[in-house]
Amino acid sequence: MTVTAAPPRPPTSTDRPARRSRAPYRWSARGFALPAVLVVALLLYLPFVWTSFLSLTEYNGLGDPELVGLAKYQEMFTDAGFLNSLRNTLFWVAGTLVLPVGLGLFIAVLAYGLKGSFWYRLPFLLPYAVSGVAVGVIWTFVLQTGGALDEALALLGVTDPPRWLLDAPLNTFVMIGAATWQGAGVNALLFTIGLQSIPKEPMEAARVDGAWGWTLFRTMTWPMLTPLTTVVVGLAIVGSLKQFDIIWAMTKGGPGVSSETLALTMYKDTFVANDYGLGAAVAVFLTVITVAASVLYLRRQLSGARES
Repeated sequence: MTVTAAPPRPPTSTDRPARRSRAPYRWSARGFALPAVLVVALLLYLPFVWTSFLSLTEYNGLGDPELVGLAKYQEMFTDAGFLNSLRNTLFWVAGTLVLPVGLGLFIAVLAYGLKGSFWYRLPFLLPYAVSGVAVGVIWTFVLQTGGALDEALALLGVTDPPRWLLDAPLNTFVMIGAATWQGAGVNALLFTIGLQSIPKEPMEAARVDGAWGWTLFRTMTWPMLTPLTTVVVGLAIVGSLKQFDIIWAMTKGGPGVSSETLALTMYKDTFVANDYGLGAAVAVFLTVITVAASVLYLRRQLSGARES
């Protein structure tokens, strides 16, 4: 008589080892993140909420704020000085994108691959180590009436040079030039890092196919630099919208309000005119357009990257 073994019994739920709940781990992770979240809320979100509240009040820094609704926003949008500041801010955004970013890319591409390329980039990188106020002082010495540039032009026979820091919008354009002198080097450094991260095989294949110079840059190098370009351009947009130190050191927004940007208007309304409500309204408007411009730009770039 043959005895066959019974088939093994499938394991039941009582035989399986109990799984540990992940809930305690999730709550412990949230506990570790909670201090950082509180610090961010304390240093960023609460001041913005307070500023938004002040923008709805009449307040001079003394006493209690008096609610006036949207009156400060109405005053802001009907002020000719604010519209001039908005125009100058747009000049800064356009100029910063064209000059520091464009020049930085040009320097990086031109010097990349050359022997001793670091020494070609170094003179452009050194001004970035100088503070914005120091840059303003240096370029004020160069561009002020009777300054170094006027003296140099006089030696060349130019007796009636432009008033670089007195005539608008020329004063805004020359200050954008000063910011370009400071920022082009770091952009060149960032683009050089991007160039070093490009794989060599596709570039060599493109050269074998006959792509050189501008064709190689347009069809291969530039598309591969897109992720880094997104970061560089995003930082340039944010930096240009809140530009303050160079302008304050060179013209203080003058003559009058001819070279003011939104950041200077916010400062003057708040700390010079003691109109905290109007200054807060300008601050909220500047914050909104900065965040909106950054989000729209990054969303467009990231959606384009996903589609490609």
